[in-house]
Amino acid sequence: MARTFAYCRVSTTDQTTDNQVAEICAAGFNVERKRIVAETVSGSVPAMERKGFAKLLDRLEAEDVLIVTKLDRLGRNAMDVRATVERLAAEGVRVHCLALGGVDLTSPAGKMTMAVIAAVAEFERDLLIERTQSGLARAKVEGKRLGRPMALTDAQQQEIVTKRSAGVSLRALAKEYGTSLASVQRAQARMT
Repeated sequence: MARTFAYCRVSTTDQTTDNQVAEICAAGFNVERKRIVAETVSGSVPAMERKGFAKLLDRLEAEDVLIVTKLDRLGRNAMDVRATVERLAAEGVRVHCLALGGVDLTSPAGKMTMAVIAAVAEFERDLLIERTQSGLARAKVEGKRLGRPMALTDAQQQEIVTKRSAGVSLRALAKEYGTSLASVQRAQARMT
């Protein structure tokens, strides 16, 4: 027999999941209190890494129904939501999203909706990559140094080479310049 569960999430402790529970009830879903999983966790945390969601996954069985008010309750982005819905569908769990008209995301119409969302997410990701590459190319043309700032100045690096040739150990130089052994080794390699 199918059971109905609700997953409600808020990001901060000053928020409450009461509105989400009320919205689910108002939509006509009768969810027993013991089957409402509510947690406070940032939306930036992938669904599978959330403690409450992980416990919910252990409880869900084939034929069960999981209700969420919005897609962002399920994941941090469209790709995370898609992976979560696909995993639940593979286990025979139907997923309903109220914000999408209560559509079952594991049904043919729901799969189409998820495909559109995934396509939009991929498009956004491609645009972000394109903008990032364009910005890096512009910065390079403008002569800006990319990456982390150097731990040691050019003068310090030259001093390290001189002191190394005089026999000072890497460890002593790292301590003297307040940096790591790797930074001292990189400085020596750069200047020789």
